[in-house]
Amino acid sequence: MADWNDVMAVGSAHDEFLGGEQVGERVRGPILASWQRCRMLGIAADHVEVLYHDDLDFSGPLVQLARPILDELGSTISGIRASAVLCDESARVLDRRVGEPSLNSSLDRLRLAPGFGFAEEFTGTNGMGTALAERKPAFVHGREHFADAMRLLACAAAPIRDPLSGQVLGALDLTCFERDADPAMLPLVREAAREIERALLDRTQARERALYRTFLGSRGRSGPLRPATGAGDGLSPRDRLALQERAAELISAGRTAITEIRLSGGGTAVLLAHAINASPAGPDRTSSPDRTGSTSSTSSGTGVVVEVALPGGTLRHVATDTADGGPVRTDAPRADTLRTDTPGRGRTDGAGGPDRTTATALILPGGVTHSRPAPVPESVTPPTPVTPPTPVTPPVTALTPVPAALPVAAPAAPAASGPAGFSAATAEELTAAMDKCLLAVGDSGVSSIALLARRRLGLLAEAGVAIGTTLDVTRTAEELTEVAVRGLADYVTVDLPEAVLSGDEPIRTEDGLHRVAVGGIRPDSPLFGIGDVMHYVPSTPQARSLATGDAVLEPVLAASGWLEQDPARGGEVLRHGIHSLITVPLVARGTILGVVGFYRSERPEPFEDDDLSLAGELARRAATCIDNARLYTREHTMALALQRSLLPHSLPPQNAVDAAYRYLPAHSGAGGDWFDVIPLSGARVALAVGDVVGHGVHAAAAMGRLRTAIHNFSALDLSVDEVLTQLDDLVAQLDMNADPGGTGDGTVGATCLYTVYDPVTRVCTFARAGHPPPALVQPDGTVEFLDLPGGQMLGLGGGLPFEAVDVEVPEGTQLVLYTDGLVEQRDRDIDVGLDLLRRTLTVPPDGPEVPPRSQPRSGDRTPEETCRTPEETCQAVLGAMLPDRPCDDIALLVARTRALGADQAAHWELPSDPAAVSRVRTAVTECLDRWGLPELAFVTELIASELVTNAIRYGGDPIGLRLLRDRTLICEVSDGSSTSPRMRRARTTDEGGRGLFLVAQLARRWGTRYTPTGKVIWTEQPLG
Repeated sequence: MADWNDVMAVGSAHDEFLGGEQVGERVRGPILASWQRCRMLGIAADHVEVLYHDDLDFSGPLVQLARPILDELGSTISGIRASAVLCDESARVLDRRVGEPSLNSSLDRLRLAPGFGFAEEFTGTNGMGTALAERKPAFVHGREHFADAMRLLACAAAPIRDPLSGQVLGALDLTCFERDADPAMLPLVREAAREIERALLDRTQARERALYRTFLGSRGRSGPLRPATGAGDGLSPRDRLALQERAAELISAGRTAITEIRLSGGGTAVLLAHAINASPAGPDRTSSPDRTGSTSSTSSGTGVVVEVALPGGTLRHVATDTADGGPVRTDAPRADTLRTDTPGRGRTDGAGGPDRTTATALILPGGVTHSRPAPVPESVTPPTPVTPPTPVTPPVTALTPVPAALPVAAPAAPAASGPAGFSAATAEELTAAMDKCLLAVGDSGVSSIALLARRRLGLLAEAGVAIGTTLDVTRTAEELTEVAVRGLADYVTVDLPEAVLSGDEPIRTEDGLHRVAVGGIRPDSPLFGIGDVMHYVPSTPQARSLATGDAVLEPVLAASGWLEQDPARGGEVLRHGIHSLITVPLVARGTILGVVGFYRSERPEPFEDDDLSLAGELARRAATCIDNARLYTREHTMALALQRSLLPHSLPPQNAVDAAYRYLPAHSGAGGDWFDVIPLSGARVALAVGDVVGHGVHAAAAMGRLRTAIHNFSALDLSVDEVLTQLDDLVAQLDMNADPGGTGDGTVGATCLYTVYDPVTRVCTFARAGHPPPALVQPDGTVEFLDLPGGQMLGLGGGLPFEAVDVEVPEGTQLVLYTDGLVEQRDRDIDVGLDLLRRTLTVPPDGPEVPPRSQPRSGDRTPEETCRTPEETCQAVLGAMLPDRPCDDIALLVARTRALGADQAAHWELPSDPAAVSRVRTAVTECLDRWGLPELAFVTELIASELVTNAIRYGGDPIGLRLLRDRTLICEVSDGSSTSPRMRRARTTDEGGRGLFLVAQLARRWGTRYTPTGKVIWTEQPLG
């Protein structure tokens, strides 16, 4: 026994537990859970009452089947102070064997004798009671017993299950004194319990063999038992499976009936089911006990035989009437919607409506018509028989029951007429009229169990398809409730911690669970609703499932600790009819993610062990899907957080354009879309929009690298085509690094649109690399998509150059830059998206239709007011083009151009003459006086004279000087040389080399940019 050392190490843990102390890991999980149940039920350890039950049947079916195994077990323990005890499903002792006769007196004093009950809810933790409560083998040693009187014993018990239905019929227990306990007790009792279960299965098979013999005898046949041939010869596998399934339904119904099945080839097969009595002699007549020890209606040797008449037989269906005389609708439910519900359970037909019993007219050879009216309850006067209408062939035939079971072997009797049903002669005539063969024979109880098992397998198959269709945690929980309500429970709830909803692993479920899904047969459930936070008290089944990681079955909800959660609401739930509960923890990769509650109300029978297994399997599948969705949520959240941290949080201050932007991540995950507004020297501004291939963290990281690189390249004042060339080299290098083999197949790629706007010249310079073209919205509202050279995607290599295009734009023009996610969707071609974008950007003559702002009349509006603002353009574009579930990221950047006026710029052309330096000082001083900046005159004179002197000495014609008054005072000196000056540290003996040093000390920033005709040295000074 694997945990035998744990069994022997309990010590004083029981007394500490009763004192309210934590016993930790010193007590095994099943024992601790049993102790908690006992404490919750108020059982006193120093006094338990063992009750005697005088209504037990000590010679019942279970005792008869188990007696040989008990005798064999008694022989095994002969000479040992141990006993073998058989009990029923309520832990009431049915039989006992002892190894030594002297042990009888000790067991009698403890009342461990036939007739006494040891259910856990009355006697506390013990072998039989705990094994039945846990529904699995249990070993209880010494002080692990909850009751003090039983601490001298050691018990090993295993439940006994019906091998077909899975119901627990009882338990087998081995008991000895504590000092005589041995680890081999539990394997021994397990094997003995399995022997009893095998005997139950053999009894069922023997009964079905007897039914088959009886059927052969009734047909005058003999020979070895083998499957009948002919039932399905020449049929497709689909038709053969349909016949077998219908035969199982007819057998499980346990009634004589006739029905038709449409075959795939167009023909119709007729199935005839009738009762048959097996031989009453021999062991086959042993009945199958149910949970209460009673016997099923068909276990006394009565079964059902199903025969089939394939197409071409002489029996054909003519017409079908309802019991009230009206014709059956041709769109009536198919016969394969047969329900085998027990009487009085609110049966419905396949369409969900009230069950309507039908009467069918059949034509036999010779033209004799036999009408089968609907069966009438004994307390109701039979109606007048209905005359069948003109024979037609409806597409389906409802199952037609016969009130009385008719033994096939009975001699033919004169036909009886009237509403009572078929006579024996009628059945024999039908049997003789059919070209038929045997399809199936069996016990209705066994077939019902098989049908139930098949439906449960079907539910599991449905769950595999219906649960986990998305990577959304909440939706997955809702799918679990939808599937379970259809086939297992009447109400289902799913509770998850907040951490799971946000993608993290739950650390403490004690902090409360959020109810994320509730499903039921009716919407007026009194259970807690979605959004409620659940703090389960320790006595509830949910808390026990969360603490132990095991499913908990509460057959009778009113007798469980579930009511302690909320007595008032609990009473309302019970009044609503909810009476049974299964709680199952959602466990994935060893982590408890939450708990599911399955409630039953409409069906009167409580949940059983098979339901517990089915609920556990549904929860396991759902837990895996929820965990996958949680992991996806975590990665999605991380990617979004990374991407948002790498994107601009606000636009930098500059005066060249008014800009607005929008970024929306894809529903499936963050991607690599990005945008940027970068102030440049000379009051210019750079606008960039790009898209990295792929989604997720890797795409976001690559986007961050590209954005950093484009900032650096822009700071070097490179031309737009050179910036893309440098980015292309960088992406190609990233591609090589992403592929360890160095083949360049790392799938890193990107598109980019890069433009620079100069507010002095009002010229935009564009270049793009595989990116959608920009849109220009003119001040008059017209829209134009620029026809720019496309260029290849970044990272493809090939050495192809990028081409720059200069476009002069009027002041107030809007530049609209975007990624392909805006104009291209799975259900929308990019050309359609571009046309929709054009229509959206086009401003009507009277101005934009933007409801949030009150607008003056069109005649009172300035040209700038006639166009939308960049914010309004973003709002209009997304309002018209944003899909409900974007499949790709969307980045949108809108910039409205401004221009520097003539009063903000001054320019001088200078000769290559040192004497011009003095005139430069004078011109600078006069200009700054006009601009109201006399305090900057001295420093600006010095900077301008130094830069002009360097241009005259080291540069070439033409030489120019420009002053710009923007957010800063900008001084630019241009010349025809492409040689960049370099600042160096001058030695004390050097006569020159200090000019650029002085410029760097006096200016806030300075730098060099190259032009097609040379270079420009620029400086910036603060205005304040």
